[in-house]
Amino acid sequence: MELTKEQEREIERAVAILESGGIVAFPTETVYGLGADADNEAAVGKVFAAKQRPTWHPLIVHLPDAESISWWADPMPPAAQLLAEKFWPGPLTMVVPRAERCGSWVTGGQRSVGLRCPSHPLGHALFEAFSGPRHRGIVGPSANSFGRISPTTAEHVLHDLGVKPNGKVDMILDGGPCTVGVESTIINLASDEPELLRYGAVTREMLEEALGRPVVNPKPSSPKVSGQLKSHYAPVTPVTLADEDAIPEIAASLAPETCAVLAPESILGRCPANAVFRLQSAESEPEYAARLYANLHALDEAGTSHILIARPPKGSLWNAVNDRLSRASAPKPAASGQH
Repeated sequence: MELTKEQEREIERAVAILESGGIVAFPTETVYGLGADADNEAAVGKVFAAKQRPTWHPLIVHLPDAESISWWADPMPPAAQLLAEKFWPGPLTMVVPRAERCGSWVTGGQRSVGLRCPSHPLGHALFEAFSGPRHRGIVGPSANSFGRISPTTAEHVLHDLGVKPNGKVDMILDGGPCTVGVESTIINLASDEPELLRYGAVTREMLEEALGRPVVNPKPSSPKVSGQLKSHYAPVTPVTLADEDAIPEIAASLAPETCAVLAPESILGRCPANAVFRLQSAESEPEYAARLYANLHALDEAGTSHILIARPPKGSLWNAVNDRLSRASAPKPAASGQH
């Protein structure tokens, strides 16, 4: 995709903001990220503050190409080069031993760092323009308040974080709706055997085929990464995730309180009158994933007392969707609430 003159000017403006220590929301194929210069501790601190994110929660560094890995990883695992050639640019984050230049303000004090090269044309153009001879990277957690629904449009970012002077972000680079719609797969390559730390569009089977070896589940000693909290990606409205046949009965039990429902068309038709907002769920995993967060935003903004979601199918392709929904519907921490 060739950028327009206006998009090129927007990239120049975004680079200038990042170089001056500001923060920019940018599009990727998965979700919108909240970016800052990864080498600038004060700038990265602004990202944590804007999101109300704990500083022990590590960030992912976004790069323009596989050549940049060696500037951020030391030593660089051979598997990282192999997977980068296969899946980059794309929705895969690789956790590798961090190089000396990678500060603890990025890694949450860990000796490893997550690296990613997104494929969104506008986001990728930003990484290329910013990188320069020192292969600079941009941290980019999801551009939303910590624990809340991830943003897949510029409007989601504007509604949650906002733009200065009244909001928290210096600029939102609008790249339209995200096409993948759930966060990247995370694989740990900093241990003796590769570990799948977060489900995403790149499945375990794809990784195992590329590596020619098993990809195991994380251990207690595995690195901390984004998206591992039990309650995450969560609407403010309470969410119940249930088998689809149970949805109409659960809705009826909530009356006279209202509910918003995400379910197959056949289930929506059986729901009682107090199901005042209804969204039909997609049948294919790619379409469901692409619309997941936009649907959660719409359900949360419907003004109902409850959200009911029909549990999607199981299987490797659906693991990422089911993971996000299980966290979105988990009980929120009682002490501090959800940020």
